[in-house]
Amino acid sequence: MTESIALIALTADGGKLARHLQAHLPSSQVYGLEQRVDDCDIAFSDTGDTLTSLFQDRRPIVGICAAGIVIRMLAPLLADKKQESAVLVVSPDGANVVPLLGGHHGANTLAQRIADITRGTAAITTAGEITYGVALDAPPAGWKVANPERAKVIMADLLAGQPPALIIEAGAPDWLTNLPTDHDGAWMVRITDRHISANANELLIHPPSLAVGVGCERDCTPEELQALVTETLAEAGLSAQSVAAVVSIDVKADEAAVHAVATSLNVPARFFAPHILEAETPRLATPSEIVFREVGAHGVAEAAALAAAGPKGALIVPKNKSKRATCAIARADNIVPETTGQARGHLSIVGTGPGDTAHRIPATDRAVSLAQELVGYGPYLDLLGPATAGKTRHDFNLGAESDRCRHALELASQGHNVALVSSGDPGVFAMATLVFELLDQEDNPAWNRISIDVHPGVSAMQLAAARAGAPLGHDFCAISLSDLLTPWPAIQSRLNAAAQADFVVALYNPASRKRRHQLETARDILLAHRPDDTPVVVARNLAREGEAVEIVALSELQLDTIDMLTVVIVGNSQSRKMQAAGRNWAYTPRGYAQKRERETGS
Repeated sequence: MTESIALIALTADGGKLARHLQAHLPSSQVYGLEQRVDDCDIAFSDTGDTLTSLFQDRRPIVGICAAGIVIRMLAPLLADKKQESAVLVVSPDGANVVPLLGGHHGANTLAQRIADITRGTAAITTAGEITYGVALDAPPAGWKVANPERAKVIMADLLAGQPPALIIEAGAPDWLTNLPTDHDGAWMVRITDRHISANANELLIHPPSLAVGVGCERDCTPEELQALVTETLAEAGLSAQSVAAVVSIDVKADEAAVHAVATSLNVPARFFAPHILEAETPRLATPSEIVFREVGAHGVAEAAALAAAGPKGALIVPKNKSKRATCAIARADNIVPETTGQARGHLSIVGTGPGDTAHRIPATDRAVSLAQELVGYGPYLDLLGPATAGKTRHDFNLGAESDRCRHALELASQGHNVALVSSGDPGVFAMATLVFELLDQEDNPAWNRISIDVHPGVSAMQLAAARAGAPLGHDFCAISLSDLLTPWPAIQSRLNAAAQADFVVALYNPASRKRRHQLETARDILLAHRPDDTPVVVARNLAREGEAVEIVALSELQLDTIDMLTVVIVGNSQSRKMQAAGRNWAYTPRGYAQKRERETGS
């Protein structure tokens, strides 16, 4: 189950149990009912709408609440059990775990996992699993059932004392060890990696027994490689359902065509270093000196397929070629992609926002939940709270920005899923820029093969503006006053330009214990171009303990309480401070008053 699990808490006690479960279920998010659950990743106000949306998105749902609540909310949506995701309920004390829907789509397995965590009881009710510990229509990962509708009939006959015959043509179905069989049974369970149609009395199961090795020229089209793989499987009479992985040499880890084929087959893409492929040379059907001179191995497609199949595997389809690509197939009893080769590494550059979970976007939470490794300044990683559970932390000190980025890139280049964590928005005075700078300047081949996502965060200036009203309502800019990386004359030049252009200015890194004069200079530069009473938002410890937001006049801006945990927003010549709804606000007009005057002719 790779989808992010939604843990639904309706009470404070439910929220505590949800956090406990989340620590053991890395791919999960805690949804909490507003006014009742304070500690959550995502707050909601309408339970029915939330459950409906999650169910329609086919997200696994774990409701920490009464079963009747979930049943009533989801009953109108039930139509096709084949399309149902896992839906479970857990009693608030964790004693009882009940899979309601999708028992054979992961709910039973997840129920047992949760029961192990809470030391409770999984109330599994599917007869086959209770009696024999097996569900024919829900095989282990990698195994595919061609005609699952027949599994129910076979299990019913089995429970009535009429076991099926079992024919094993490929694979090693150890998971069927407890299944009673009868060579003369009226029904047949066939395990095969051949591309065949099931007989009328047959359940057809495809094992993960095939490794498809591929090679291609740089920028080969996905269509060409896909056509070659499809043709190779068809000519050999092999089922695409038995392909466990698409495999190649590591220099192809960033090749779009390879990943397109893996996606089309719904299997992982895995990659091998040249020396591992070279070790397969004695088993190759068509070794090539030309290939060896180019990549350091005498074969790619055949060697990768054999490496994935392991020493007991065999090459069953030698290299097949198209104009720009190659394909070969090896067979083994049970290929587990996670234990063979290396995945393409992935780096997510994320921002925690100002600090609390309420201001962290769902895309960031998902990236963190899927990551194996977390890299960042220690206090920033602490802001993730329970989301760090079960992951390897790589804490760095303040000021070690380059070391952080290099380490994250190295981990990703080794095939890991990595999250590089910033505060605020990673692209605003944070880590995203440095990552791309290193990639651009160093041109490291291993780094260049990883995949990268940048997930925005709520920046300090955004939350400061929201707390104060709408001071960024018109043209604005952001300037860092830290001269550690930017010469002070350049900062002064930008301040003068912003002041003359009448931009609202967000000042980051306004002052530190040793660096005080920059903010005073910035204030004086801005004062030279706008009124003394220009509103200034001073926001400290946003969304954290000790948060303080005040609006002061530019001429009265006091420097002694401003530090690196503060963001300062200086309005432009049109910005206003006003009172409404029982408090002070600041906003910057955008010209709507003039527009109304033009429209009314007044």
